[in-house]
Amino acid sequence: MPLTADRNTVSRKGDDFEFPVKAATKIYAGSIVAIDSANAYATKGAASTTLKAVGVAQELADNASGADGAINVKVRRGVFRFANSGAGDAITLADLNADCYIVDDQTVAKTNGTNTRSVAGKVRDVDAAGVWVEF
Repeated sequence: MPLTADRNTVSRKGDDFEFPVKAATKIYAGSIVAIDSANAYATKGAASTTLKAVGVAQELADNASGADGAINVKVRRGVFRFANSGAGDAITLADLNADCYIVDDQTVAKTNGTNTRSVAGKVRDVDAAGVWVEF
């Protein structure tokens, strides 16, 4: 039903979030963080088809001995530099604005690895030190 009066629409900044961490998981600061669609908990980036990248861990989240959701990980969205995959999967400037894929918690690749990797984000730049990815 459409509005018939003014509405107070609550907002928040769209770059900082916290997510409950999967059991037996350690997420290092600076790593790719993803939500595992199999159980809806945060985990570190890895080659998997069930992950949805959400950003970069802002501090260590050590749930190695905890249950699902025992702690949260602080995550920031934005544009961050990660390691580039090698050989035929290396990302180049020709890949600007294309999706890139999670290899591990610090590496992205040009392809989905024959349907074995989830999307990390959009390639925004490539330099000698790595790939700038937007989450």
